[in-house]
Amino acid sequence: MSIINPLKKKLSVALIQLKTTANKEQNLRAVANQIQKAISTRSNVDLVVLPECFNSPYSVKEFANYAEQIPNGETTKFLSKQAADHGIFIVGGSFPEKGEDDKIYNTSLTFDRKGEIIAKHRKVHLFDIDIPGGITFKESVSLSAGNKATVFDSGEFGKVGIGICYDVRFPELAILAARKHNAGIMIYPGAFNTVTGPLHWELLARSRAVDNQVFVILCSPARDLDFSYHAYGHSLVVDPSGNIIAEAGEGEEIVYADLDPSLLESARAGIPVTTQRRYDIYPDISESSKVSAE
Repeated sequence: MSIINPLKKKLSVALIQLKTTANKEQNLRAVANQIQKAISTRSNVDLVVLPECFNSPYSVKEFANYAEQIPNGETTKFLSKQAADHGIFIVGGSFPEKGEDDKIYNTSLTFDRKGEIIAKHRKVHLFDIDIPGGITFKESVSLSAGNKATVFDSGEFGKVGIGICYDVRFPELAILAARKHNAGIMIYPGAFNTVTGPLHWELLARSRAVDNQVFVILCSPARDLDFSYHAYGHSLVVDPSGNIIAEAGEGEEIVYADLDPSLLESARAGIPVTTQRRYDIYPDISESSKVSAE
């Protein structure tokens, strides 16, 4: 049986790991400067990925104060202009969205090279945890959950699945993207912390990659000990065999990687699980799903 390679061409990506402040305008200026730096350093960058909550503090007390409507909000217009001005794709991390129902969502927008929105993902799984002696955090205090999985077609390099942070713990989103929609890349802007990050950040990224033999990208804010929530950092890119091909430290940094279609093809040819699944024994969960496919 022939190997299906969903990645149409080599893709050059830049992950921007940066600190956020309580000043939204300052945060947006910092993003603009980092995008310019990435493009200046590598002129062939196709896709820039930003971290979760890149325009505001990651705080349940603050989400509503920074929430914007889409598509008329300041951050949406800013990201659109950045994509169009530089002629790149942007996965705009995430930021608090004020929905048409007045609920607040943790939302990621993706823009094409012309600055048009080609995907919108509202975080499906809210980060409600309580680790004794570790950390307690409950996004549901102020956020509402999205109700769709998200996959977009780039038109150039194939289809991409999107999740946000805690979504990566649930393999079903990546399964749907890879097996139902033939996505070759999963991207998760995320803000794991210094408790959950050392435990599971790398493990989950590599697991989602190996589960589906796809590239996985996780993009984190930089760690800032002046804020109450300490992001883990370590933005990374994992290939379809589970190898980490690029990783940041904990501070501000731009991570570059080339996603090579040959790595995807060799992974699927060498260990052909994509053609060996036994749906006569267990169900194919990708057959029944609610997916926002742009």
